[in-house]
Amino acid sequence: MRHDPDDLIMLFNGLFREEYRTVLVRGGDEPEYLPATEPEGFAQVIFAHGYYASALHEISHWCIAGEHRRRLRDFGYWYCPDGRSVEQQRAFEQAEIKPQALEWLFSVAAGARFHISVDNLAGSGAWDEPAFRRNVTVQADDYLEYGLPARAGRFFDTLRTFYGTAADFNQAWEKETRRLMPERSATEIEVD
Repeated sequence: MRHDPDDLIMLFNGLFREEYRTVLVRGGDEPEYLPATEPEGFAQVIFAHGYYASALHEISHWCIAGEHRRRLRDFGYWYCPDGRSVEQQRAFEQAEIKPQALEWLFSVAAGARFHISVDNLAGSGAWDEPAFRRNVTVQADDYLEYGLPARAGRFFDTLRTFYGTAADFNQAWEKETRRLMPERSATEIEVD
């Protein structure tokens, strides 16, 4: 299956450009969120290097951000780049549970491969990668059981329709969960 970031730009902008005055934009080295600076302007969700996975990750952050946070540059979140201390990495991993759970669901909906990221190669590494993996998995399962945030749900459904994965999503989700959480038995995976 072909995964072109231009498809994500088309889908995202088609869903959210007018209603939320927000567009998805291919960027350079770093992802960024820029709120609109004029009443009729557009906020920009900028993903790095034109990478498909970066676009899904930045969309995930946007789907979680509330109205107030969407008025702030980078949603007003603290961010410390690669090279974080143990304490900074712990805070980073806690903040990344929900976005990475959504990114994972979006990836499976698009038929794309997902990689959990602790994003600290130049620092002390993961704070607790097995716990982080479990937390992301539990959050993704919760989203599937209890529902995704509204904008995330719309994007998720659009991805499944566009990529033709709706009918086989549950099987693909089970397979992906076993791949990323091999210690978790198939009987523990519940998907409706």
